[in-house]
Amino acid sequence: MTALYNETITGGPVSFAAAEDFLRMFHDAHPEAGAVRHRLAEVRAEIAETGTYRHTHQELCYGARVALRDSGWCTSGLPWRRLKVRDLRGIHKASAVAAQCFEHLRLATNGGKIQPLVTVFAPDRPDAPGPRIWNAQLVSYAGYPDMGDARNADFTESIEALGWQPPAVRTAFDHLPLVVSTGLQDPQLFKIPREVVYEVPLTHPDLPWFADLGLRWPAVPVITNMRLRIGGIDYPAAPFNTWFVGTDIGTRSLADESAYAMLQPVAIQLGLDTSTDRTLWRDRATLELNRAVLHSFDTARVTITDHYAETQHRLAWLRSRRNRGDRPAFRPHKSR
Repeated sequence: MTALYNETITGGPVSFAAAEDFLRMFHDAHPEAGAVRHRLAEVRAEIAETGTYRHTHQELCYGARVALRDSGWCTSGLPWRRLKVRDLRGIHKASAVAAQCFEHLRLATNGGKIQPLVTVFAPDRPDAPGPRIWNAQLVSYAGYPDMGDARNADFTESIEALGWQPPAVRTAFDHLPLVVSTGLQDPQLFKIPREVVYEVPLTHPDLPWFADLGLRWPAVPVITNMRLRIGGIDYPAAPFNTWFVGTDIGTRSLADESAYAMLQPVAIQLGLDTSTDRTLWRDRATLELNRAVLHSFDTARVTITDHYAETQHRLAWLRSRRNRGDRPAFRPHKSR
């Protein structure tokens, strides 16, 4: 199965049963790969000798695509067969992982025409864990006591303890560094180059004052803290992206009280009565935030989808879902 979750795993051989489930699925989908019994014999012998096995490039690509298709962590309308997979399993060093994450961001941004992409780094082995990325997303904003993304407050405090120094003049949109650990070494911090970060300034189609709020958001949601599992093998660093759904930004990030809490500032500018929830001022402010997000991304010609289109895709996905057994998937890392 393909899955993502966030703990360090060492020790123990790969399950041959999990490998067999995946390889049979792969060969069912790719009869040109030959008889599955030959591949199963190779993998059984490799696991017996080393405790693990190595996916072929074709197996890795298929597993990553199925993981993204079936796990429900991406835009359901994604044409999963066209998902690009970067096979970087030979990369172990933290600096190289960081450099390739930045290259992933550049390739995925693609001038605004967002390219769905997965980059797969070295897997866990019985004798040593693979590299791991600790950020939830590649481009994320610091959470300070008085400003910024409150969801990142604990993470911001943790990396300050590791030596990160915020800008002398703090803002609500300060980029957090990338945090990478390899093997059993301490995490290392890497500044994300400004030239690979494409941010969309948020404006509103009807409200000129909205631009004065100074809101912006990254163009690409690159998820970095999930573990990819394919056929019993764990890839703890496998950053991937599709594109944003508008409400991910407008509702879950900007409006949410546990994130940017922008509802009241917007409501005040709109002249709404905020003395009671029965005026539905929160709903009206949320609507305008979401209108601004879709308008701004469309104006910047950056790929985005809306929640109505996403709902239809999601329902179709649920009706056809066949996520049974030990199938590939992206899942959250378990808390340590």
